[in-house]
Amino acid sequence: MSRIFILVNDESTIYNFRRELIEMLISLGHQVIAAFPRGGNRTDEIEKMGCTYIDLPMERKSKNPLKDLLLNTKIKKLLKSYLPDVLLTFTIKPNLYGGHASGKLGIPQIANITGLGTAIENSGWMKTISLIMYKIFMKETNCIFFQNAENMRFLQNKGIAVKSGKLIPGSGVNLKKFTVLPYPDDAAIRFTYIGRIMKQKGIEELLKAAKTIKKVYSNVEFHIVGPCEEDYGKVLSDHEKDNIIKYHGEANNTFQFHEQSHCTIHPSYYPEGMSNVLLESAACGRPIITTDRSGCKEIVDDGINGFLIKQKSAKDLIEKIEQFLNLDNSVKEKMGLAGREKVEMEFDRDIVIKAYLNELERCISKWSPHG
Repeated sequence: MSRIFILVNDESTIYNFRRELIEMLISLGHQVIAAFPRGGNRTDEIEKMGCTYIDLPMERKSKNPLKDLLLNTKIKKLLKSYLPDVLLTFTIKPNLYGGHASGKLGIPQIANITGLGTAIENSGWMKTISLIMYKIFMKETNCIFFQNAENMRFLQNKGIAVKSGKLIPGSGVNLKKFTVLPYPDDAAIRFTYIGRIMKQKGIEELLKAAKTIKKVYSNVEFHIVGPCEEDYGKVLSDHEKDNIIKYHGEANNTFQFHEQSHCTIHPSYYPEGMSNVLLESAACGRPIITTDRSGCKEIVDDGINGFLIKQKSAKDLIEKIEQFLNLDNSVKEKMGLAGREKVEMEFDRDIVIKAYLNELERCISKWSPHG
């Protein structure tokens, strides 16, 4: 039996996107240990899967060097205590500090770049420091999975992950869970946004577009689902009072929103690895309007299963919404089914699980203190 240690920055990363991988590892007889901050209602369910849980406080957005140094020390102590056969890391801080600690201890690491983050997206000293950290902390990483080709090219051009980098289709999507839903055939046309409420996710462009569209089309609804990560509470409330949007807050289960939706809108310019919201929407048979940038554009064949828009352009978003509204309902439904076919071919989560199992087998054969 091998011991596999998973390091993430929040429980949703495991429960929503890695659950099938963990279930597979446990079914194969591996011991799985997961460390992440306690903070939601999924931790108990993760433990019920047979996973050993360790509460590891971690501030995802903190740039405090003392806190990060403490986090780095805690991770190193945990790995030294458990001595896993392999370390799996997801998101930026776990990738970096997990890479630093595992490199010192000689423990194989498989990292997953779920997006490069705003520090690298923007220019300045934070970008320089971040790239230096990637070079130093992850130089011993055995495999670095990238979720889109642009992220991989960028880091490899900087001399990072030149040999260890491999491309996978994001987190993939569970096609058994996210099944094709009947397409709505009623008078109201509903657009749905699902995601964190923050500027870089395109919320301002969406609100501008919704306001413009509602002035012209009385049969259109805009539904917004997700937690407010930035100060948009009053803005959303004011738009809701004016009957421009309907805000539903955070939801663990998005099926009810996909079920009623005619189209998913995702005007993000956030540096994502691969948008899980779009993968799930396409799997449910819903057309997509999203940004022409890495992490989003890979899921949309423009004009086939949705439309691509320019970054930060409310004008282009309005035009694509109107273009969609002018389609017959049967054409909209065909667009959704084309999206389902695309994710079946390219983004099945089984593809991701197979890639992990192959890398784990390779790592364990080289380092296995628990044999």
